[in-house]
Amino acid sequence: MATAAPLLSVSDLHTRFFTRTGVVKAVNGVSFDLAPGERMAIVGESGSGKSVTAMSLLRLVTYPGRIVEGSVRLEGREVLEMSASELNQVRGGEIGMIFQDPMMSLNPVLRVADQILPPMRRHLGLSQAEAYDRALELLRQVGIADAADRLRSYAHELSGGMRQRVLIAMAISCRPKLLIADEPTTALDVTIQAQIIALLKELAEATGTAILLVTHDLGLVARFAQKVAVMYAGRLVETAPVREIFARPEHPYTRGLLGSVPPLTGPRLARLTQIEGSPPDLRDAGEGCAFAPRCPEAISLCSTTTPALTVRSRGHEAACWVSDGLSTPVDWRSSAGSEGGSAQQEVSVG
Repeated sequence: MATAAPLLSVSDLHTRFFTRTGVVKAVNGVSFDLAPGERMAIVGESGSGKSVTAMSLLRLVTYPGRIVEGSVRLEGREVLEMSASELNQVRGGEIGMIFQDPMMSLNPVLRVADQILPPMRRHLGLSQAEAYDRALELLRQVGIADAADRLRSYAHELSGGMRQRVLIAMAISCRPKLLIADEPTTALDVTIQAQIIALLKELAEATGTAILLVTHDLGLVARFAQKVAVMYAGRLVETAPVREIFARPEHPYTRGLLGSVPPLTGPRLARLTQIEGSPPDLRDAGEGCAFAPRCPEAISLCSTTTPALTVRSRGHEAACWVSDGLSTPVDWRSSAGSEGGSAQQEVSVG
């Protein structure tokens, strides 16, 4: 049976920030594919390059940042070579985006209706009345009561959760093929977080929209994603189906992240682990694996030669010399603490 062509194909993407103190290698050779209707998460610590990767996909990186190399293909069309008019059709039309801060993403001097109706008129060719009716339907779809009143509201009159729902409605208003959600639940309480993630999952299943979720929260990843890409210091260090990455993590950094997840079941005082040290300065990445100075399993080769992503099993890739069998790896389940059990037991993957 033939495999469907990817909706989005990212190949060897490099994004740099040219600062007075040096060149920051924020995205350093990232490659991945996203299938139509697939839910994928990019996860990693703050500063790992997740958000810059997401912004690069739509060429939204601002000065002093610049995409210097690579390819971003949407249904075979090269986004990095599109004209301004072509790119404007893609942004909001074929690719929607939910930004981190809803208060900063909504124009404070315009009512909600004045921000959600114009894109639908431009991309879908709707009349003012048709766009208004669809806006009402969208706000109700994302769980906003009194939709007509909310369309007349300004951003400061809405709660944080409601503003985030408005952004989701705006992002899906033109029926995009791909939705990029950059930390969509930041600063929201856990109840609203769960509602937002459930809503995104429901929308993906109902409409066939592919979703790329950018997050540092492994709990959200477990509940939402089908595929996971773990990012560290501008590179992808592991990619796998979500169940596989929780059950059999290959990279020590992934195991470190999982070891720091609080248990959802079992003893209440289970011991957690931490990743020692700090992420590297991306202005001076140096040779070898960027995680080597923090890695409890590092061997001499790790500090001299950068490992490439290689296949471990079907759909599972990792960039690690140790997991290549050059050394005996540490038992991450034991290092995570026997009291709490293994990470695949602690996090419910749905």
